[in-house]
Amino acid sequence: MLPLRILYQDEHLVAVHKPSGLLVHRSALARGETQFLLQQLRDQIGKRVYPVHRLDRPTSGVIVFALSSTVAGLLSEAFSERQVEKRYLAVVRGKAPDEARLDYPLREEDGLRPKAEMPAMPAMTDIRRLDSVELPVQVDRYPVARYSLVEARPLTGRRHQIRRHLSRRGYPIIGDAKHGKSVHNRFFADQLNAPRLLLAATHLAFDHPVLAKRVALTCALDDTMTALFHHLGWAGHLPLDSVRTPPLTAPSALQML
Repeated sequence: MLPLRILYQDEHLVAVHKPSGLLVHRSALARGETQFLLQQLRDQIGKRVYPVHRLDRPTSGVIVFALSSTVAGLLSEAFSERQVEKRYLAVVRGKAPDEARLDYPLREEDGLRPKAEMPAMPAMTDIRRLDSVELPVQVDRYPVARYSLVEARPLTGRRHQIRRHLSRRGYPIIGDAKHGKSVHNRFFADQLNAPRLLLAATHLAFDHPVLAKRVALTCALDDTMTALFHHLGWAGHLPLDSVRTPPLTAPSALQML
């Protein structure tokens, strides 16, 4: 197993690139699984790590862990209070709008209770089309196939929010077995060597809960998505690993305790 790509680390937190297909931690829905990001990272850095947010199993990209329970509580609060800036890249079917705000309420699916028992909660995602392509192949009922590269900024944190919002709007993410369309998923898997959900968390920015600085992390795509972007002519949109830590003028949360 390859070591995880560490994007940032200090004495309070660590951020890594989560590979597509790897579960973040053990859960009731992970029966039979033996590989988890949390345990792999703990073994790699030799320290206990605490999850503060989640990424779906098929989603890749930047994820942050705390190195103490106190910092975990502060970071978790920042995520729940929408104080964290998140950006994703997604490849979707069709020509997406230049910009749009998707605000369809979503049920908080947890996989344990019937959907009818779960109330719909407010949810909001801003999307922006960065590029598009028209391929001269008949994948569905049309003689050509159109796809778009979309930047998504979730403003709330519902389960599968970006996947469900884009599908509801008519632009399902390629590789989404639950909310997408199988014929397009198979085309990308068989013809474009992209057999995964084409959704990646590429940017995360938040005020450091202890140090007086803001942490802004950008995460490069994995080999599968990078090769696909080159093939589709989207190489100019490829993000690179980067870390910016400008100072804050206000004291951090822990400094005020």
